[in-house]
Amino acid sequence: MSTIESGVLYPRLCIDIEKLKVNLAVLSAELKNSGCSLAVVTKSFCADEKIVEMLTASPLVDYLADSRVQNLKKYAGRGKPTMLLRLPQACETGDVISCADISLNSEVATLELLDAEAGRQHKRHNVILMIDTGDLREGLYFTEDRKILQTAGALMKMPNLSLYGVGVNLTCYGAIIPGKDNLSRLVSWADRIREHCGVELPIVSGGNSSSFYLVQRGELPAGINNLRLGEAFILGREAAYKTRIKNTFNDAVILEAQVIEVQTKPSLPLGERGLDAFEERPVFKDQGLIRRAICAVGRQDLDLRGIISLDKEVEILGASSDHLILNVSSSERNYKAGDTVSFIPNYIALLRLFTSPYIGRIYR
Repeated sequence: MSTIESGVLYPRLCIDIEKLKVNLAVLSAELKNSGCSLAVVTKSFCADEKIVEMLTASPLVDYLADSRVQNLKKYAGRGKPTMLLRLPQACETGDVISCADISLNSEVATLELLDAEAGRQHKRHNVILMIDTGDLREGLYFTEDRKILQTAGALMKMPNLSLYGVGVNLTCYGAIIPGKDNLSRLVSWADRIREHCGVELPIVSGGNSSSFYLVQRGELPAGINNLRLGEAFILGREAAYKTRIKNTFNDAVILEAQVIEVQTKPSLPLGERGLDAFEERPVFKDQGLIRRAICAVGRQDLDLRGIISLDKEVEILGASSDHLILNVSSSERNYKAGDTVSFIPNYIALLRLFTSPYIGRIYR
């Protein structure tokens, strides 16, 4: 993926590093007041080099975390402990040990592979044992007492691994909101494992940006001492109720797309209706003749539902894989081909935009 320094090519992401520094400072202060360390999740911006450069230089960041070993490779060994968030695949064991200081795990078979590989690389690898407290994604289910204690016990016997903590993930799959009940289950399991295994467990990781609202309310259960924050950092909002975090920026990353056509056309398509290119049946509203602008970005690059135009009078009508269709009839701006339209992306749109090789980047 090329980085566009000249700022002349579109579509592009405009990334304001100074605004991200403010977001980082706000999150860090809130977490420190709650007795939590901060793992910044780099997944949503694909471990962008300049953002990571800022994070690795900051004393406010305790860990850098990602779900992909390809992203961890970009900053492993650059001064911050690294954490692999997705459970390791058997095929990537070598990279996990070489790039991640910590990984999240639940399967004994995977732990055995990691232990053997850590021995080959003459390393000691830290493990966070994942406990599923109800969201039904990864982790040992919290009611399976025997299995959890057996897994922890097996891990303790592995010579090249350390049981470093326990963790939970909430909201991402089952949409379960973090709260006193489900996070207290994690704290309870941390205490039981400490007693059963005679281990310290430095980390009790209470989830992602969906847990941050509890920090804001002063309701994070005692014993939780780490959060893994991506959306809160990059977009300035918590992920449980999608509310803005006070004193943060939600526009640190902006999408700019160039207009390639502006024409006045009917608002309703003409002819027999079938399915569109994505095998969907779009719905149209009859608005008579409207002024329509097309931007050179599409569903291959972003989630259409996840962008908001900074020009409030611009209506997003739809998109194909490469074309974004807008109604600009009500805008005070007289859009023409060659102009640009700016959008604030949400989390899923941001993730796709950073992943797309067709989206450039500039920095401010």
